[in-house]
Amino acid sequence: MSQTLETPISTAQRRFLLLTAGVNGAAIMVVEILGAKMLAPYLGTSHFVWTAQIGIAMASLAFGYYLGGLWADSKGHLNRLYGSMLVAAAYLCLAVWGVQSVAVHSLSLPLPVASLLASAFLFFVPLSLLALTCPFLIRFLAGHVREVGGQVGRLSAISTVGSFVGTALIGYVLIPLAPNSLTMAVMAGLVAGVAVVHLVVWGGRTTPAVVGAMLVAGLGFWAVRWDARPRFSKIREVYRGNSNFGQLQVLETVDGRRRFYANDYLIQNSYLPATRQSGSLFTYAIHQLARSHCERVDRVLCIGMGVGIVPSLFAQQGAKVDVVEINPSVVPLAQRFFDLDPTRFAQLTIGDGRQFLRGRSNEYDAVILDAFLGDSSPAHLMTREAFQAMRDVMKPEGVLSINCFGDPRPGRDFMLASLEKTLRAVFASVDLHQAANGNAFFVASASPLRVRRPYEYTAVHPSVLDQFRTAMNETRQTDPTHGAVLTDDFNPVDFHDAQNRERQRRELAQSMQEL
Repeated sequence: MSQTLETPISTAQRRFLLLTAGVNGAAIMVVEILGAKMLAPYLGTSHFVWTAQIGIAMASLAFGYYLGGLWADSKGHLNRLYGSMLVAAAYLCLAVWGVQSVAVHSLSLPLPVASLLASAFLFFVPLSLLALTCPFLIRFLAGHVREVGGQVGRLSAISTVGSFVGTALIGYVLIPLAPNSLTMAVMAGLVAGVAVVHLVVWGGRTTPAVVGAMLVAGLGFWAVRWDARPRFSKIREVYRGNSNFGQLQVLETVDGRRRFYANDYLIQNSYLPATRQSGSLFTYAIHQLARSHCERVDRVLCIGMGVGIVPSLFAQQGAKVDVVEINPSVVPLAQRFFDLDPTRFAQLTIGDGRQFLRGRSNEYDAVILDAFLGDSSPAHLMTREAFQAMRDVMKPEGVLSINCFGDPRPGRDFMLASLEKTLRAVFASVDLHQAANGNAFFVASASPLRVRRPYEYTAVHPSVLDQFRTAMNETRQTDPTHGAVLTDDFNPVDFHDAQNRERQRRELAQSMQEL
């Protein structure tokens, strides 16, 4: 029998309704955070994606609260609430299946619009349905007007506690330990389970509840299996795992001669196991720019380890190398697939580069900045204050070598022009080397820059030797009227560089579809 406003609510059911508020509060936060992580491999991790996800979540909650209030007053049946939860659970399972197609197709639009549309299509409906909970339950639990304040406070508190638990679980446990698809399917299953229990025990809808549960279970199982499917026909995926800082993949050519390390579908490095060499230009460029411009290279700090190729090159040449890497999941991956030996380093610190720099001075002959979060360097490592902290840990003639991406063409050069301006605000000498593949390499020092020893062309893998020669033998200068000095307080690179990142994302999506 349907639960109406006139039907008495038992103590057990009242407690179950409060449990529902907590579970749905947790589910809303899990979907909000996990949704952005699911979009990241295709749309990136810029503020556009997070702004879209948070904005759509807020719009969903507003719509759900309003609709829930209308339904509770006009058609006050708890079965409608719990039926909506079943629909939300099924939709979340379908979102796992649809995220790649929706995100890739949306990339034909500007990134801010693409992020909004993808987030809205995938998550507006389930979040709205989950938001029905509070107005519905307030209507049923508040038997008299004098009880409304207490019930609203109690439900809000329990829902907020659930949101806190969901946030903690997704941020500290689920994302680094489980695939996104499995986490979303389990969350959908939990929401569906709560709905089924109420529909069977108090709602008198056993058959529809069982059918709904079977549907959600089937969709969840199918979504997880679909996500785990082989994704490439021309290359092998030998590893895929989640981390606090994006999805990590190791890809390998069919003949096994070359491996690729990818973070959120972006190739971060390539490696040739037979010769234990990098197949990527940037590893040679940032290593040799520092080595060639330094009088001595006895102590080196690498901010951003990647799979460890650049710091290992310095260690092989006898330098004492300190490495700072923010993602702990990269270390075992690099050991397993890229022959990393952390014992070669003087110190390997898992943490943020800015934190590591504090309290140090005049220690390093060279600082290598090669930190990336998805398709760009973390903004807080590219400001005047960050570069001042790096200068402070360097010896007077020390050298800073930076790997980044940028387009030097007018109208697209905000990133490179801003970095050059910011570096010149801190260092006396700054050079820019540009590669044809979009890589850009800065070298900076508080002392005059000059090549103190020749570049070692014989150490560079033949596949990138011509690019290396071109990049090293020519310096560029950005238009001094373009860009801005980036500070901790003002760093609009995400906004001004959006066009370049949109283009990179489109090219990435196309290349991944062709593999």
